[in-house]
Amino acid sequence: MYKILKQTTMKERIAIVVSILFIMAQVWLELKVPEYLSEITTKLQTEGTTVQDILAPGSIMVTLSLLSLAASIFVGFIAARVASSLTKHIRSKVFNRVMDYTPGEVQQFSIPSLITRTTNDITQIQLVIAIGLQVVIKGPITAIWAVTKIADKNWQWTFSTGVAVLALLVMLGSILIFVQPKFMRIQALTDKLNSLTRENLQGIRVVRAYNADDYQNDKFLTANEELTSTNLFTSRMLAIMNPGMTIISSGLSLAVYWIGAYLIDAAELQDKLTLFSDMVVFSSYAMQVVLGFMLMTIVFLILPRAVASANRINEVLELEPSIQFKEQTAGEISEKGTVEFKDVSFAYPDAEEPVIQNVSFKANMGDTVAFIGSTGSGKSTVINLIPRFFDVTKGQILIDGKDIQDYSHEDLNNRIGYISQKPVLFSGTIRSNLDLGHSAANIDDDTQLTEALKIAEAEEFVLQKDDQLDSHVAQAGTNFSGGQKQRLSIARAVARKSEILVFDDSFSALDYKTDKTLRNNLTEKMKDTTKLIVAQRISTIMDADQILVLDAGKVVGQGTHKELLENNQVYQEIAYSQLSKEELTNG
Repeated sequence: MYKILKQTTMKERIAIVVSILFIMAQVWLELKVPEYLSEITTKLQTEGTTVQDILAPGSIMVTLSLLSLAASIFVGFIAARVASSLTKHIRSKVFNRVMDYTPGEVQQFSIPSLITRTTNDITQIQLVIAIGLQVVIKGPITAIWAVTKIADKNWQWTFSTGVAVLALLVMLGSILIFVQPKFMRIQALTDKLNSLTRENLQGIRVVRAYNADDYQNDKFLTANEELTSTNLFTSRMLAIMNPGMTIISSGLSLAVYWIGAYLIDAAELQDKLTLFSDMVVFSSYAMQVVLGFMLMTIVFLILPRAVASANRINEVLELEPSIQFKEQTAGEISEKGTVEFKDVSFAYPDAEEPVIQNVSFKANMGDTVAFIGSTGSGKSTVINLIPRFFDVTKGQILIDGKDIQDYSHEDLNNRIGYISQKPVLFSGTIRSNLDLGHSAANIDDDTQLTEALKIAEAEEFVLQKDDQLDSHVAQAGTNFSGGQKQRLSIARAVARKSEILVFDDSFSALDYKTDKTLRNNLTEKMKDTTKLIVAQRISTIMDADQILVLDAGKVVGQGTHKELLENNQVYQEIAYSQLSKEELTNG
């Protein structure tokens, strides 16, 4: 929790100091009220007292109470602003940190857990700061200040107050010992429940198709019941606090008046009035002492969960991204549109074997280089090393003759247009998806977007829509078919006018005719653009300038379609399993 609080800005720290001063003023005003209550009690017992005599101290009491209320409102306002400002800052830091993670680092936490940490956990921090800033500071100040007011009044009353405070602390300590471990458990179970919900929603068609509703429901109910039972346990334990504090505070009042009754009964006549007045004042101050500790217990209700949430947030903030980009691209760039792999190998962290080994090739400007192989051969891994989703374990990757690790993040992305294996569209419009982010291309009119749609064979279905480029795109592009999403993703990359286009099996949802037409468009209209293509279909890569055949992470064949068809067994097996000899020969 301390690490989270360290991230407050100077403005927020000044606001906290101001709130402490107002809290001290509030406590002083509240502790001043019993003094006038004592004066009123004394006057009520004195003969000849008029209503005017009572109104004067009574008016002061009301004024003090109103000023205390105003100070309390002001402190609450500051606390809310500080809590909101700090959590906004933390939420941004967590989000930006996650955005810098590699896919492997994201999976280290899991997506549902990261969502929970960015929302639920940060809300717990905001809650404890908003309430804690008011009561954690006010509680000790009230308790200590009130004790100084009554310490010399009467040892019996002071002793009874001490016993009440001790009983309160024992109750709180006992409850927190049982509750604290459960809060960490609650956060983990919340992650699990979110994960199951996300999995069910994403796979709802498969669940229904296989009549697996009961199976998935049982999984969800088990996790839900486990979370519910843990929440019930903590709620029941914490529920003991309210009646416990009521018993202690009521018992203290009873003890003070019971002791006072004996003292007044045993006192001389002239001392009875003084003792009665002292008892009323002491009772008020004793309640302030207990109130101080009760205020602190409010934070104890939410602090354990906030501490657990703070630890989870710190785990995200403390994990540095393994890939660090330079602020600016270093040195001069001597080439354009070239991609070169020099003896590149890559292994995932803690993996026993590398995923790819000793891959070497060079693509010049305008070349088309294709990668093919069986499932798990390492094709997508090779492609994903180019935008630096991962860093090579061995070897070197050069873009335009420069090591990709010498590029700034923005400069590297401007040179590469990436189309992922699974097309990704964002909620908004077709226009906002095509003109996504920043690029070296200055897209300032619809002509450029329309040209990109033509090349990607997406113009026809876009122009058929009523709003055309301004047509609505649902979240994840669910209102488009798989082939349409792939073509829009390709159009988005084409519109950037990057030197290099990277296709990670980006033609899989297209029919053969559209596939061929789209590739012809790329060849004719983007002659100077280097194209790197991962594909499962032989027909997609037959015209490539260079084809790399991968098997178990190794390059087992390299050449043109004709060369590989003549002398590479792995390529032959793939080719003849898809097309006839005549189709392969004639292209």
